[in-house]
Amino acid sequence: MSAEALKRAAGERAAALVEDGMRLGLGSGSTAAAFVAALGQRVRGGLRVVGVPTSERTRVQAEREGIPLTTLDECPELDLAVDGADEIDGDLRLIKGGGGALLREKIVAAASRRMIVIADASKRVERLGRFPLPIEVVPFGLGATRRAVAAALQRAGCSGELHLRQAADAVFETDGGHYILDAHLGQIAEPERLADALKSVPGVVEHGLFLGLASGAIIAGESGLMEIGQV
Repeated sequence: MSAEALKRAAGERAAALVEDGMRLGLGSGSTAAAFVAALGQRVRGGLRVVGVPTSERTRVQAEREGIPLTTLDECPELDLAVDGADEIDGDLRLIKGGGGALLREKIVAAASRRMIVIADASKRVERLGRFPLPIEVVPFGLGATRRAVAAALQRAGCSGELHLRQAADAVFETDGGHYILDAHLGQIAEPERLADALKSVPGVVEHGLFLGLASGAIIAGESGLMEIGQV
């Protein structure tokens, strides 16, 4: 199967988990887009749900699919969030934020009773860190924040380069107007230790380590779909 076919299969399986009346978190990225498309088909078939999008791109797609939307202000507790991942290990720890929506994605995941990750098999890893870890920071005091982040990485036993994410000829900005430092670490021996270290840095808004949030995962590989945890 092609990569697109694998994503579509994972998205369709996740959409089949949705029950009538659910309040949903709609993730961002190409695999999550496959879920939104499959969910749209079910909505047009009569399924009644309401969704909270995690990015402007997801919002546009959901509106196009005819999925009713709301906000966390109007609906602060969600039944299920479905999102992709840039990496996932055997303990359902994730790296997310390759698309730049990590802050909203984490807020929505934390507001959900259950989070299901959908991904193709290439995202499954033994140890997190091969994918650069996104660290969302405020633009003010960027130089000082960058130095403090580098020091936090060292305290957590990590080493690697920090790159300010670019978009075309300008600095990449998230939907919230923040910047992203991508930490090229190679591997993260202790994700929880690193998460704690990054939390202590003024200027860091959020990081892409999603720990203890996912309850299950649907992994699409050439041999079919594999489910991890509680799906």
